[in-house]
Amino acid sequence: MKSKIALVVLWVALTSQLACGSRVSDAAGGAQAPDAEGEAVAGKTVSPGSSDRPTEQVPDLRNRKTGEDWPRFLGPTQDGKSSETGIRTDWSSGLPIVWQIELGEGYSAPTTSLGRLFMFDRLGNTIRLRALSSEIGAELWSRTYPTDYEDMYNYSGGPRTSPVVDGARVYAFGPEGRLRCHRVVDGELCWELDTQKTYGVQQNFFGVGSTPVIYGDLLIAQIGGSPADSPGIQSGAAQPNGTGIVAFDKFTGEERYRLADELASYASIRVAEIHGQDWAFAFTRGGLVGFEPAGGKERFSFPWRAKKLESVNAATPVVIDDRVFITESYGPGGVLLRITDDQPEVIWQDERRKKSIESHWATPIHLDGVLYGCSGQSTSNGELRAVRLKDGSVLWKKRGGRTTLLHADGHFVVLGEYGEMMLVKADPSSYQAVTQWTPTGEADQPLLAFPAWNGPILSHGLLYVRGKDRLLALELIPGE
Repeated sequence: MKSKIALVVLWVALTSQLACGSRVSDAAGGAQAPDAEGEAVAGKTVSPGSSDRPTEQVPDLRNRKTGEDWPRFLGPTQDGKSSETGIRTDWSSGLPIVWQIELGEGYSAPTTSLGRLFMFDRLGNTIRLRALSSEIGAELWSRTYPTDYEDMYNYSGGPRTSPVVDGARVYAFGPEGRLRCHRVVDGELCWELDTQKTYGVQQNFFGVGSTPVIYGDLLIAQIGGSPADSPGIQSGAAQPNGTGIVAFDKFTGEERYRLADELASYASIRVAEIHGQDWAFAFTRGGLVGFEPAGGKERFSFPWRAKKLESVNAATPVVIDDRVFITESYGPGGVLLRITDDQPEVIWQDERRKKSIESHWATPIHLDGVLYGCSGQSTSNGELRAVRLKDGSVLWKKRGGRTTLLHADGHFVVLGEYGEMMLVKADPSSYQAVTQWTPTGEADQPLLAFPAWNGPILSHGLLYVRGKDRLLALELIPGE
């Protein structure tokens, strides 16, 4: 593996001028010199040259060929489900720890592609994007930029979104609104956009937390800008300016379209095909927006938000055939919609005093007509639930704090916010715990500190889980 990485470093040195061909420019197009690290200076945009669009070959660093990459938030199919099989179900001696690294601030979940793992965090006043070998944890490259972001409620000052990998490029969206595109092979910066400055974004309570999505040649993101004279979001009177959702040319960073008079939430945009047409769904601060991802035509807006000022919409929409499920934990709870050409039809919605599943930030997973997920706003009332999709009836529930889920091989890998891990059968009839384990280090101290709020990911047999300041790579599926 190490010799393969060395060859890639040589290959990168020979080809580093081919992909981005970038130069730093200001908004008027005048050329500027890059900073000392070759990065874009604050508030500038890097414009790629004509050599940017041809497909660039990215060397494959994988030794584990069986399995799949996890290049975007919630996985290849944006639903928290893995197609990999052969998982270990006996955790009595724990799972083998293949490698581990310490992390800086943030809540970002990793992503993987072609033997690389991308990690987004913060050290001091610096935001950092790193590429590591996914199989041994060796650092391949690191890119940084300065930040002065401060969370309004003194939560972590690091990134909330996951890196998005698309072929030869990886995109990262910082907590202060810096949107950047890098080359996968060496981290070279292709373009950068300060969305806060460009679109007048008022700082959200917990910063930027919605991971963008790729659709064709577009990078689509929740932006949620405001007019220059709009009061801050903490006043409760912040006004949108029609940039709730913005699509960018993924090669250049240039705006392609904008839509939705909404402020941004923390939920990722979900893209799906319904009745032979491509749809995109954004669960914004005010509710669900359905639109055409190719041209940006808004199809409908469905209000769904709690009255509490500090409430959040954070769980990604769940799409099942022609239905979409959205959920939050501060007021209205969940609702199942059937998508039509105009306003969606409400199939069922939670009652005021009887809620089926109130997800705080963890997106529920649908399997064979049942939604599985964590319901509850706080640690004290968090519980794992199974809910019948067609009518919202609760099939079973298990109290145990807030958790995130990954589905693989007929089971759910469940990560608790204090670092405990469980394996639970995907069974709608009852809660069936198979095994559990808390990774520990020296003196039996837990390796995953609170808050472990990121969902586990599975890629080529390795399970990646993170806590407050550490990432573990565990062998869930034995290697060849």
